[in-house]
Amino acid sequence: MSQSLSAAQNIHILGIGGIGISALARLCLEEEKEVSGQDTASSPVIVELKKAGVKIFIGQSIARIPKGTDLIVYSEALEQRAPEFLERVRKLSIPMLSYPQALGELSKQKKTVAIAGTHGKTTTTAMVAHALLDAELDPTVVVGSILKDQNSNFIFGRGEHLVVEADEYKRAFLHLTPFILVITNIGLDHLDYYKDFADIQSAFAELAARVPKNGYVVLDRSDKKLQEVIRRTKAKIIDYGEFRDANLRLPFPGAHNKENAAAAAAAAHVLGVPKKRVLDSLTNFGGTWRRFDYRGKTAHGVLVYDDYAHNPDKIRAAISGYRERFPKQRLAVVFQPHLYSRTKTLFEGFTTAFSGADIVLVTPIFAAREKKDKEISSALLAKRIQKEMKGRTVLFIPQLPKVRTYIERNLKQGDVLITMGAGDIYELADSLVAAAQKKRHG
Repeated sequence: MSQSLSAAQNIHILGIGGIGISALARLCLEEEKEVSGQDTASSPVIVELKKAGVKIFIGQSIARIPKGTDLIVYSEALEQRAPEFLERVRKLSIPMLSYPQALGELSKQKKTVAIAGTHGKTTTTAMVAHALLDAELDPTVVVGSILKDQNSNFIFGRGEHLVVEADEYKRAFLHLTPFILVITNIGLDHLDYYKDFADIQSAFAELAARVPKNGYVVLDRSDKKLQEVIRRTKAKIIDYGEFRDANLRLPFPGAHNKENAAAAAAAAHVLGVPKKRVLDSLTNFGGTWRRFDYRGKTAHGVLVYDDYAHNPDKIRAAISGYRERFPKQRLAVVFQPHLYSRTKTLFEGFTTAFSGADIVLVTPIFAAREKKDKEISSALLAKRIQKEMKGRTVLFIPQLPKVRTYIERNLKQGDVLITMGAGDIYELADSLVAAAQKKRHG
């Protein structure tokens, strides 16, 4: 049985709290479809969806799929977390689409601007969206984070463009049909799925091959890792290196953000927005959740930031940005490694990634979809980072309450604390700030 997203009227979403799939739920609501869903736990995303009118069940139950449902959209995370449940759902004979498949359908209905890359794709997607909104092109936007200016991961537009963050994990982005493809860079990541760098490179090249001859691929032509992409595409190549502006003043520091801005400017320029207008627009770009994200202060006046950086290149670039903004302050990083496979494969890179920090506190690995691997641990990682950072403090702290205690006892007013990682470490940042606010207000 098959059913298209556009034709479906009663849609049930499994894993509806996911940052990407929840945007799809909002889109379906805007199109006046009946939307319901379920997830294993509540979250701020789910609370907002309920306010918007989505019926959501907390738990996992086939009985909660409403009668009359004519399409089920599911998060691909369920294939690993709850394969038996997903198999039972498939036996219901209700048409099903994975989230990447549904997004792929959507991309056929609009002129799609897809932003891909190992690093920087979320921020660049948000920058493209910001520029097109400022230029009054009224795009629809789906991004894997919260856009600070809109306080949402989704914007419903009446214009012809869809701006979407293109996820390379499990080649999900190959469901998309981009008219404009932006590739920020290609690096090692998701090595629980990809065999090696050549495998990752081939996925990006395959995506570039999907762009039509009258379309555009935006990239840094001088990047040697992108030569296979250039070779495979039949579309016109736009070199975002020509859009770099050394004088650009962004609200967020770091050379990597200037690269993101250049890529965004090139993409918007293809759609008729003048370079100067884009770059002027980006000077008031509000940013996204978990990217150089200022959360507040601790009770002792420590500045608290949260950052999604979770592999060596991203960590190095992020810390460089914080150091640029805070050249004289102590930088303390609380790092939560994400996935055993990533920590193991990129281990050597992690050992040198924190050199710009003064204090590094390493918490246990956030396993997410993986089983424990006894060959790798945060304790081992902290020990190796310490060897690279002689004279500075590097500690493995196995319990989060003890991390809080360390921060309260050792960090002082003017220090900068950064919680870092792709897991739930941001909750520590928010709890420190909330405790300080509670103390101030009695």
